[in-house]
Amino acid sequence: MAGIRPFSDASVPGADSIFGKAKGMVFPRIVLVGHGVIDDLASTCRQFGFEHVGAVITGTQTSELAGNRATRILNEGGFSTKSVIAHEATVAETLRVEREVRDLGARFLIGAGGGSKIDITKVVAARLGIPFVSLPTSAAHDGISSPRASLHGAEGVSSTEAAVPIGVIADTEIIVRAPFRLLASGCADVISNLTAVLDWRLAVRLRSEEYSSTAATLSEYAAQEIIDHAESIKPNLEESVWIAIRPILVAGIAMSVAGSSRPCSGSEHLFSHALDRIAERPSLHGEQCGVGAIMMMYLHGGDWGRLKNALLTIGAPTTARELGLSRDEIIRALVMAHAIRPERYTILGDNGLSREAAERLARTTGVVE
Repeated sequence: MAGIRPFSDASVPGADSIFGKAKGMVFPRIVLVGHGVIDDLASTCRQFGFEHVGAVITGTQTSELAGNRATRILNEGGFSTKSVIAHEATVAETLRVEREVRDLGARFLIGAGGGSKIDITKVVAARLGIPFVSLPTSAAHDGISSPRASLHGAEGVSSTEAAVPIGVIADTEIIVRAPFRLLASGCADVISNLTAVLDWRLAVRLRSEEYSSTAATLSEYAAQEIIDHAESIKPNLEESVWIAIRPILVAGIAMSVAGSSRPCSGSEHLFSHALDRIAERPSLHGEQCGVGAIMMMYLHGGDWGRLKNALLTIGAPTTARELGLSRDEIIRALVMAHAIRPERYTILGDNGLSREAAERLARTTGVVE
């Protein structure tokens, strides 16, 4: 995998000089985006010098969409590859998939599916120390190229470090077949970068937290690209996938630059994770982050209406009702959000919001009536 070091954002006030700080970064070596690029899977794997035996981690539905095709392309291209069917991205399921991959003797992995299948793949790849290629069948969040994975456990959803894909093959012909709601969710997730970066800068000022201006700039650029092209992101339009997938990939790379999820995960993500814990039926991660970003931008004193308008234009939810959540679930999530990751300082502060403040915030921004 490609790495760059040393690295420092010496332009940031208080940052170490470039001579006193070294930071490794890992990025995808090859990113293919376009119509029919799945056909280049075998040649790309040969270019990486992958060993003979591999495994395609996919799902019951995504196997028909891309997983089985990926396995066939690899086998016809000279590899010995089998499909491994994965289910929900839980800690237990990840361990089961890891055992199956070990038994196969796989020396490389392909994650062919949505966010949960790619999350499982990147965790298994990290544990086994083998490379993997990300082959998304949808773009519901920025995990396609990021070094983080979300796994469900006894305490709810947790974010864990994982492997960065050595390659990303985003076939727009495949992704456009997924429900448009997933793409809209991915766009909402990237738009929420704007509040994540504001939270990060606040933590720098108040907690002297380590900061990367490069990662922050990439994160904001990705969000701005989605907002600027919101009117062009529409259902059943392959060009919309092309427009959206690039910023989604850039957001994942921003996390690799930072060495953490900070550029793309702040108070809006804490709100989403709180909903995952308390809501009877949580919505999609990106959708919840988008609604959270509206409220957190209000707390930051920023142009929350601009974020809301972009989400509306794309067709992403902006209210509790559109998320399928109750008023009480929104309020409770706002009140508990600050405690989800106490070490991550955000606009919510150390003590969070009172119920009265949470109700006022949600009502003022139109999230609840």
